[in-house]
Amino acid sequence: MSSQEASTAFVDHVAEAAHAIREIFPETPLQENDYLSRKYGARIFLKREDLSPVRSYKIRGAHNFMRRSLQAAPDTRSFVCASAGNHAQGLAFVCRHFDKQGVIFMPVTTPQQKIDKTRLFGGSNVEIKLVGDFFDDCYRAAIAFASETGAVLVPPFDHPDIIEGQATVALEIAAQLPEDVTVDRMIIPVGGGGLAAGASHYLGDLDWKTNFTFVEPVGAPSLRTSLATGKRERLPRVDSFVDGAAVAEIGAAPFEQLSKFSADDVRLIPENRVCATIVEMLNVEGVVLEPAGALSIDALKDLAPEDREGKVIVAIVSGGNFDFERLPDVKERALRFEGLKKYYVIRFPQRPGALRGFLDLLGPEDDVARFEYLKKSARNFGSVLIGIETIRPENFMRLEVNMDAAGFQYQNITDNDALASLII
Repeated sequence: MSSQEASTAFVDHVAEAAHAIREIFPETPLQENDYLSRKYGARIFLKREDLSPVRSYKIRGAHNFMRRSLQAAPDTRSFVCASAGNHAQGLAFVCRHFDKQGVIFMPVTTPQQKIDKTRLFGGSNVEIKLVGDFFDDCYRAAIAFASETGAVLVPPFDHPDIIEGQATVALEIAAQLPEDVTVDRMIIPVGGGGLAAGASHYLGDLDWKTNFTFVEPVGAPSLRTSLATGKRERLPRVDSFVDGAAVAEIGAAPFEQLSKFSADDVRLIPENRVCATIVEMLNVEGVVLEPAGALSIDALKDLAPEDREGKVIVAIVSGGNFDFERLPDVKERALRFEGLKKYYVIRFPQRPGALRGFLDLLGPEDDVARFEYLKKSARNFGSVLIGIETIRPENFMRLEVNMDAAGFQYQNITDNDALASLII
């Protein structure tokens, strides 16, 4: 098959997948966001995959994979996957749609909210098995189950049918844009790479000349690392906070498509900074985003003025499955990133009035968010953990000048991850 024939075949397969998925939900909206457009001096469009029936794009790949599997083998009785998040919910929904049984392996540590939602979407068509503490434990169990029972294993991203399904996001974007609008830049979050590969492949085959920016969290740069070395690299460890994009190794099939891009096309987003974007979008726009779903919006901050001002930019919002039990942690991380909250370990003299003396050093915009004696390190002194919140970052400069002048011995541990993780 020639490259032209392959391109035509891919576009046709994506169109077929998009037509089929209309059985279960309509197109997700492409919305021009006035707030972000004014903020960045551009026309910013958001592709709202957080408004799909399962609040993420993962339902698309799961539907196309199962549809193709049943076309090839109509008598297939059951499917299986390993997932603690959006892939599980997408597969559960699709199992109920096709009236097939699905077995979903999840880590024992999966939040109950995610288990309940998966069970809700799948109903009696889904059985959930809790295995191990980590995804790899579940994945091995799912593979063993498929081998033993003949169930079809549904991969989260590393399969051509999954990629074609995720590419329907790009098909919809192309159809939904105003006729007189040309997109200058597409921003796409990356986990295993299925969405990025599908969207870039489809729009490339349509001969779009748009620039692509791919976005990963700092703690899971699997695509950027692989592009830098020219081959797939497995990360020795990942930060799981942005759980929808915390993948240790980019998929083989996605990387085949994405390998034509440069490592410079991938932006890495600090986990704490994406928290600030989650809080901003919730407070200003009333939009609930999961960490991975906020990556593409957060990436707007990193674009150079000439790549942003006056341009048309489409950011794919990949998901909104946010567990509100995480909100205190997200707000905490956001404040720390913005420089509005800091933690100090301070050596306090053990005498009457010492605390009063410290409080007098605070300004009118400062607030004590935490106060805890850690230990008495000497007869006359004790170590205290103090968390301070304020309204402007520069207030901490004044506070530290005041502490120095008053003779307090202190250590700022806000950015000391090893120490802060033990005592904060």
